[in-house]
Amino acid sequence: MTNTNREWLLAERPTGEPDQDSFELREAEVPAPDPGELLVRVRFLSVDPYMRGRMRDAESYAEPWDVGDALRGGVVGEVVESASDAYDAGDLVTGEGRWADYATLDADDVAPVDPAVAPPEAYLGVLGMPGRTAYFGLLEVGEPKPGDTVVVSGAAGAVGSVVGQIAVRNGCRVVGFAGSDEKTDWLTDDLGFDAAINYKTADDYRAELDEAAPDGVDVYFDNVGGPITDAVFTTLNLDARVAVCGQIAHYNDEETPTGPRKLPQLIPVRAKVEGLLVSDFATRFGEASERLGRWVASGDLEHRETVVEGLENAPDAFLGLFSGDNIGKQVVRVSDADAE
Repeated sequence: MTNTNREWLLAERPTGEPDQDSFELREAEVPAPDPGELLVRVRFLSVDPYMRGRMRDAESYAEPWDVGDALRGGVVGEVVESASDAYDAGDLVTGEGRWADYATLDADDVAPVDPAVAPPEAYLGVLGMPGRTAYFGLLEVGEPKPGDTVVVSGAAGAVGSVVGQIAVRNGCRVVGFAGSDEKTDWLTDDLGFDAAINYKTADDYRAELDEAAPDGVDVYFDNVGGPITDAVFTTLNLDARVAVCGQIAHYNDEETPTGPRKLPQLIPVRAKVEGLLVSDFATRFGEASERLGRWVASGDLEHRETVVEGLENAPDAFLGLFSGDNIGKQVVRVSDADAE
């Protein structure tokens, strides 16, 4: 283990879409764990769209970062020093840490990683926060029933790809929006979606939906917002359920966009629209992890990670989320298993 620890800081609050000037890489000493903590060598770190909100100086469900703060997110790491009886050096764990080579984690707030179930990076995606978001968001908020038509925006992302597969398992017709032919092919050929729409080449979202979902939409899982959501709202069936998980189309907006008012369309169909925070289901995370892990281990739930190599490229990985570079979960490989 070296004595130097690289870590990324928030250099400035971005206006509009972040760029490289929003980030600063600094070197510091490797931290020592306090009692009850673990020092881990970070193997993989997660970049997620919600982090854009933490760059704003505004109240939100996730506490904003101050300029100069170390950036934080989900990590998978190997314990190199333990000040807790719960874990030993060499154990693999996942929890929230810094965008850094080394991070200290509270032993009470981490979970073990079992490479026999899935590769370590999967614990930041299908077996981590995105997978649990998909599980509870669809089953508890969307309440799918066999025969329902489920539409997912951002369907080739970390959350949407799991949502669609769980909907397929529940006997639903599943339609996904994604941003390339490679992604739509993955949805239909590998994940079992009944239809997929490339929103970057589609001229008329409503016309595409009428063809892909001719009986209307019973459940809409919204990861994106914007004109896709506008179009889906016009196709909702009686008693439809809408789970609002993300609005990445608007995360870089400096002003709240206005446009055609869609709420009147919810009245005749009595649709339910509900915002989703996975933390509301924290007491049931064990249930989700157990079921997701079983489905992954059996091959019934597929997953994919887009891996960017090197801590120095973490900002590029994050910025790539807004141009749709990733298929499945976007992660950064910080170190290899045999790293010193």
